[in-house]
Amino acid sequence: MLLTVILSLLLLMLIYLLLAPIILYINSSDNDYYVRLPGILKACLLADKEEVLKVKIKILFMSFYFYPLRKDKAPKELKKIEGRAARKKRKRTMNFKMGLRLLRSFKVKRFFVNIDTGDCISNAKLYPVFAFLNYRYGGFAINFENKNELILKLQNRPIYIIKSFINK
Repeated sequence: MLLTVILSLLLLMLIYLLLAPIILYINSSDNDYYVRLPGILKACLLADKEEVLKVKIKILFMSFYFYPLRKDKAPKELKKIEGRAARKKRKRTMNFKMGLRLLRSFKVKRFFVNIDTGDCISNAKLYPVFAFLNYRYGGFAINFENKNELILKLQNRPIYIIKSFINK
């Protein structure tokens, strides 16, 4: 009885992990950049005074910081693998088609671009292009106030990512 309850809970957790949305959010005006798996994980990029940037990772109830640009104090020695194991080891690379399928699996939930090129003539030339794009897609704006802004919210599910790698 206890074993079936544990197995069913593990199965439900696996199903949740496969179907839960992964959200990628970029907001350049508020300096808000994060990847989130609701209820489980959130990784934010933050500015730092000593380092250029730091990553705040929150997993369930724990929170910690990670500095990706910090150099290690001592380089680790790599062990040489000899024999057949070294020759058989190969890297899997992502080709263009696979990358395109991965990009197509993402859904754009929010998109807004507000730019100023710094030149009023270039802004005036971009105005009709952005008006046409707004008619078709929406989310494009030109300003003459020296303000650049990007808001992008993408959503995907791990099952769709796995599916994009499996289906050819």
